[in-house]
Amino acid sequence: MMGKLTLDELRALRERAQQTIARRQTAEGAAGEIIVGMGTCGIAAGAREALDALVETLNQHHRGDIVVRQTGCMGLCFSEPTVEVRVTGMPPTIYGRVTAEVARRIVEEHVIGGRLVDDHVYDRPATDLAPHLRAPGK
Repeated sequence: MMGKLTLDELRALRERAQQTIARRQTAEGAAGEIIVGMGTCGIAAGAREALDALVETLNQHHRGDIVVRQTGCMGLCFSEPTVEVRVTGMPPTIYGRVTAEVARRIVEEHVIGGRLVDDHVYDRPATDLAPHLRAPGK
């Protein structure tokens, strides 16, 4: 059972929640956005921890200009958790197998440093092949 929280602890909890909500608003006017795949496959693989690490690291670096959003499955279940980064001056990039440590690297190296985290870059699934991959009669 969890113990009672003090008023200061409740205020700190509220502040963290408000920062997270504000960061998830809209990308309009933002310098970029980070989209975290939160389908069941992503959540099972640790997407919640990656999302928390992204938000925490952005807050530590005072990057309120980057919006963090959630989406469903990105179609890369074999490489979950997946994260897409869209920041000004760089191509949209999908990262796979994003742990909390990799999430921190994404913020520091990609978002702030302008360098790809090469060892976690994945290719977007080929949507033009999808109709050809369905079973006959479907």
